Amino acid sequence: MPRLAQVLLPLPLPEAFDYAVPDEMGALAPGDHVAAPLGPRVVRGVVLSVRDAQGVNRPLKPLIEKLDDPALPPATLAFAQWAARYAAQPPGEALAMTLRGLRHPRPKPERRVTATGAPPARMTPARRRVLDLFAAPDAAPLSPTRAAERAGVSPGVVKALVEDGALVMVESPAAAPFGQPDPDFEASALNPSQAAAAQALIEMQARGVFAAALLDGVTGSGKTEVYLEAVACALRRDPEAQVLILLPEIALTQAVLARVERRFGAAPAQWHSGEPGPRRRQVWEAVATGECRIVVGARSALFLPYRKLSLIIVDEEHDGSYKQEEGFIYHARDMAVARAKLEGAAIVLASATPSLETLWNAETGRYQWLRLADRHGVAQLPDITLIDLRAHPPQTGRWLSAPLVQAMAETYARGEQSLLFLNRRGYAPLVLCRACGEKLTSPDTDSWLVEHRYSGRLVCHLTGFSMPRPERCPHCGAKDSLVSIGPGVERLEEEARALFPDARIAVFSSDTAPDPQSARALVASMAAGEIDILVATQAAAKGHNFPRLTLVGVVDADLGLRGGDLRAAERTFQLLAQATGRAGRAERPGRAFIQTYAPEHAVMQALRDSDRDGFLAAESDARRLSGLPPFGRLAALILSSHDPAILESFARDLAAAAPNGDGVEVYGPADAPLALVRGRRRKRFLVRSARNIDLQAYIGAWRARVKTPNAVRLTIDIDPYSFL
Repeated sequence: MPRLAQVLLPLPLPEAFDYAVPDEMGALAPGDHVAAPLGPRVVRGVVLSVRDAQGVNRPLKPLIEKLDDPALPPATLAFAQWAARYAAQPPGEALAMTLRGLRHPRPKPERRVTATGAPPARMTPARRRVLDLFAAPDAAPLSPTRAAERAGVSPGVVKALVEDGALVMVESPAAAPFGQPDPDFEASALNPSQAAAAQALIEMQARGVFAAALLDGVTGSGKTEVYLEAVACALRRDPEAQVLILLPEIALTQAVLARVERRFGAAPAQWHSGEPGPRRRQVWEAVATGECRIVVGARSALFLPYRKLSLIIVDEEHDGSYKQEEGFIYHARDMAVARAKLEGAAIVLASATPSLETLWNAETGRYQWLRLADRHGVAQLPDITLIDLRAHPPQTGRWLSAPLVQAMAETYARGEQSLLFLNRRGYAPLVLCRACGEKLTSPDTDSWLVEHRYSGRLVCHLTGFSMPRPERCPHCGAKDSLVSIGPGVERLEEEARALFPDARIAVFSSDTAPDPQSARALVASMAAGEIDILVATQAAAKGHNFPRLTLVGVVDADLGLRGGDLRAAERTFQLLAQATGRAGRAERPGRAFIQTYAPEHAVMQALRDSDRDGFLAAESDARRLSGLPPFGRLAALILSSHDPAILESFARDLAAAAPNGDGVEVYGPADAPLALVRGRRRKRFLVRSARNIDLQAYIGAWRARVKTPNAVRLTIDIDPYSFL
């Protein structure tokens, strides 16, 4: 009987396609990779189902071949399709996320040396030590560098033995970037509160079904040690179990990797954009075959093809970095919960400042709520002081108030460390012409150009455009009329150096630490006490442990409250609580000074009083009254086009076509706050609905009523986090 296969292609297509299965192809099953014709191209696809072609009376193109890559496990395939439906995006977009590791070539075999058994023409003690490494019958080949290191000789000795014929070069498969973890390698000493939380997570996993828990602990309470015990439990329960630890920032990866390796005696696999392509291919295949047991990675690690995923950890679950804003738009925290449910796995959401969505799920009993109220050991939460900038304004051209400068001087005199926190990269966020008032913006974009004095360039952080700082105003031509407005971390460093010329000062941002290696080096230098004053963005505001850091100064606490959106106050509280929580994490007490023009604001009052629960309760009440998440649902539709007339016309047509529905409100179209990006004009709709409304179905019905012109790009964002 002829067979046909339903094949999903990793492209923005609305559905899977049917193909004929050639008789010579043999067995084919869901999850298998195939090469399929698509017009004049041949593309990779994944089989969704195979069935008899009886009754099919249309000609079907035959599949070309079955590929030898590891098949996608059923739960991975189901998750990709579910994620696409939830995000209201084509299923092929989610599949493309799942297949990202296959875009890269496999690692090249490593060249190693092994003994041939032939004696060298001349034997020396150094040569003897090298050959002794291979004396055992089962001795493994070694890289030339490793062989020289182990024998205590120079690389030239190994090279001479190869030329002499006593050693021979062989090709070996590239070493895997992970090992087999031992759950009992080095257990942590837990305090009673940690032990109780760890036991609750162990009991949760023992049920063997989907379950979720919120691990809610103040900064420095030892949440990582607790969830690593949950990881150990998963590894003990099942020798094939796999664990995923999600992190919001690459900068946090190295510290967590080190702690995982210390706990389990083997380095876990890494998955993030900083890893080389061949290494990611290697990790992808090892995850699919079950060889890799623990993965530590950024949000896209959620789409790896786990053979037997038993536990997911979402560290810093509140962090906005879990939201993917481009391409396939999704929130990794929410998708992680869905994946755990599809896998029948357990999931732990950990944070010192949980999101309102997660807290609501804990309060309503959907998640088990585990609390760690105290810091680990003798460490105490820092004392927090609000500095009213109306009463203590900085000197002209300066950004640090007198009380903060005094606290920094006291800290420096004691040989302790200070952190100045400002979540703004570069030297100045705006360059202005004094002659004509022109604000320099990126070409074809409304975004201001940020001055970066280290590189002498003006940079658009939205599009990546950069240019040298001009001598004349590009608008009016006036010479030497451009002035820098406002501070960035580079400008703060300049001020700190002027105040403390003998201090060791460094800047921690994505510009100064653009990759995991440089971030790791900077964190290690700070932890070792080699830096007196660290000027940092949010790159250093969470997850790091600096024992000598006793003072945190928040330079512009009001920054996140400007321009606002529904989560502005919540995000500001979370970020500042995390930043101030870096102080006093060891034996020495910590202090935090928060500079603000609005000390009476609820966020500032809650930070001063360490009243997280009171602030979040008030914030929750306001959301409930407005029907906003987590008590309602939101979706955004963003339209963009190079042609303003076509965009305006389509926006009107789309507004007129919006279905009437009880419990659904449509706002817009309105110009986006960033109305021009890369030459494309932008408009936005915002859809609000009750929680019991199928918002994705509503949007699908709406889109079906209007044909989107080729000149217009329509993007759907379920539960938007950005309103620009």
